[in-house]
Amino acid sequence: MDLEIGQKVQVRRMRDRVSKSVGARLGQTGVIKDFKLLDGQNIGALVKFDTDNYTTWFFEDELRPSN
Repeated sequence: MDLEIGQKVQVRRMRDRVSKSVGARLGQTGVIKDFKLLDGQNIGALVKFDTDNYTTWFFEDELRPSN
């Protein structure tokens, strides 16, 4: 998937168990602020949510572009 900084994305799924604050982001839309190599081979996207300025990391396959 080709994601870019500044792109709007929607959280479509979560690979692992997550805290309630992260789980509440399922289906929400945010903006990609940065990228990071997470575990030596997977890239994560730092997503900021406008509703409450919450920011957290997601794997690329957990996100989809939003219109």
